Amino acid sequence: MAYRAVRELGRCEYLLSMLNSRPVSVPVLALQLVALEQLLDPMRDTHTIVNQAVEAAKADPQTRPAAGLVNAVLRRFLREREALMAKAASRSEAVWNFPFWWIDLLRQTYPRQWEQVLTASNAPASMVLRVNQRRTDVAGYQALLTAAGIGSTVIGPVAVRLDRPMDVARLPGFADGLVSVQDLGAQLAGPLLEAADGMRVLDACAAPGGKSAHLLESAAVRLTAVDSEPARLDRLRQTLARLGLVAEKVAAGDAGRPDDWWDGEPYDRILVDAPCTASGIVRRHPEVRWLRRRRDIETFAAQQTQILTGLWPTLKPGGKLLYATCSVFAAEGEGVISGLLNSLPRARRRPLEADIGSHRVQVDQLLPSAAQERDHDGFFYAQIEKLR
Repeated sequence: MAYRAVRELGRCEYLLSMLNSRPVSVPVLALQLVALEQLLDPMRDTHTIVNQAVEAAKADPQTRPAAGLVNAVLRRFLREREALMAKAASRSEAVWNFPFWWIDLLRQTYPRQWEQVLTASNAPASMVLRVNQRRTDVAGYQALLTAAGIGSTVIGPVAVRLDRPMDVARLPGFADGLVSVQDLGAQLAGPLLEAADGMRVLDACAAPGGKSAHLLESAAVRLTAVDSEPARLDRLRQTLARLGLVAEKVAAGDAGRPDDWWDGEPYDRILVDAPCTASGIVRRHPEVRWLRRRRDIETFAAQQTQILTGLWPTLKPGGKLLYATCSVFAAEGEGVISGLLNSLPRARRRPLEADIGSHRVQVDQLLPSAAQERDHDGFFYAQIEKLR
């Protein structure tokens, strides 16, 4: 219920701004938001929702004095619903359930696609699996799903989308490392890096380990996995162990300061899945849109530039670096790469293509999509080659 309320936060907050005659405490507001979101669903029993919201208020010392207010606000919404919803329909934050600055920036960047981006970002996310090529294949695993009564569709080279999300404990072979949960957009990183057996590969922002695991599943590479948060590396180690994979080195360190952890041997391939606003994955994490501020984009762009500049000397001549962010904001994608190409010595950007659904498509800024074949989060990819 709280998750649904976060998805509808823009609309619910605006409605409550009209319903509450004075500011209320955070616990009271939270209860109102959850109850109001339930009332927006025409399939819900309104009497039950109001009654249970009032009982919940009475049961908590923080909200007990406001039980009468909760009752009055919710009943007023039911009485004036049509007029209130009409007012909400004229306010962009209430229509799209995104902050105004986010909507405005998308409108400026994608004048013909901004509504499509917001619609896809509001759609429930699919559950997509990555099949571990070291232990099975797509056809074999899909047969296991079918035998277990689980419907699925193949949407990528090793990507299987489930008809309905479910607990991973119910997935056949999950504990044995046959599959991992990973969005199709994120699964592009492995093949786009073009790593081959024997190569020395760096995953510079590796935790929680999904892309590291995919690289090791795809080729027998000598993988170094680095992340700035030691606690998150524990999850990476657990992921590799479940999948039966081994990294050559797992280290805690700042990707932008390789002197602290690099042994001096250059890498054939580097993956930089850089920290970002996560604006491309808000269909999975709807809270992100409310926690971010517009100034965060500039902060992340500076950090991304620092990481790429710091890692460039560790790349072997003739090697390739793949830059990735799960962002739809151009300043974190094209803006970073365009600004760096002239400053990095011997750098050349190479065009990228990948298989999505049944199509071979050019890859740079991928906008989130909930289409049948192109079901993926928002990502940006760019590959830079170091000339010899």
